[in-house]
Amino acid sequence: MEIRNLMEDAVKSLVGELFAIEDRDKRLGFCTCDQCRLDVYCYVLNRVKPEYIVSSRGLAYSEKEGLDKVQRRADLISLVREGWGRVSHAPRPGSGHAADRKAGELSQEGPAWNFPTIMGRAFDGRTFAPLGEGSVTLLEQGAPVPMVDQNWQNPFILANATAGTFIFWPLPIACEKACQDRTWTFEIRVQTKDLEPLSHFIELEIGAEDSVRRDFSLQRVHKVQDLYLFPAGQEEDQ
Repeated sequence: MEIRNLMEDAVKSLVGELFAIEDRDKRLGFCTCDQCRLDVYCYVLNRVKPEYIVSSRGLAYSEKEGLDKVQRRADLISLVREGWGRVSHAPRPGSGHAADRKAGELSQEGPAWNFPTIMGRAFDGRTFAPLGEGSVTLLEQGAPVPMVDQNWQNPFILANATAGTFIFWPLPIACEKACQDRTWTFEIRVQTKDLEPLSHFIELEIGAEDSVRRDFSLQRVHKVQDLYLFPAGQEEDQ
């Protein structure tokens, strides 16, 4: 049994429809890049009540509500335009309203090594408080690992709001039909201005799959042990 939020489908469809009209007619002067599309999608979903169903009967009941659906669509169009105006004229830092994602290689088909998201937390070893500033970089053979798209940072910039948590989603790597499972070694490098940098190494055994995974899932997470940074010359006491 799968729980489904009908509002996700409704909002996604409407955003796609309105963006296609703007791409064609240029009526509003709003940006239609991938980043703005995602930001508008999230803006609307955070402001509407979810509608969950678990069966075909629930879907049929939802389709039956004709007048309510007309009003709901009008409300959603208003919300989409409100959010679209905001994100189009105030891009997030690092976003240049590019038409394509920076790591658009996810379009490849065929077998691939799909990586889990990699998540962990970094702490000040003197106080055991989460690091509220600094950066965490995921590297392979000394080079930053490409992420699936521009919404995933590498390096990940730490902030008080994230309580020392960092997370990465490496870009899948295409392989031949006869590709084998293999072990990947990654370095996690944590840096902050007041503490000695820390490098932590992890190994992930990744099985080759028939196709690229394009959906984020919290069921596929590799959790890294808590990392503690200390002043230069101070030994970690464990």
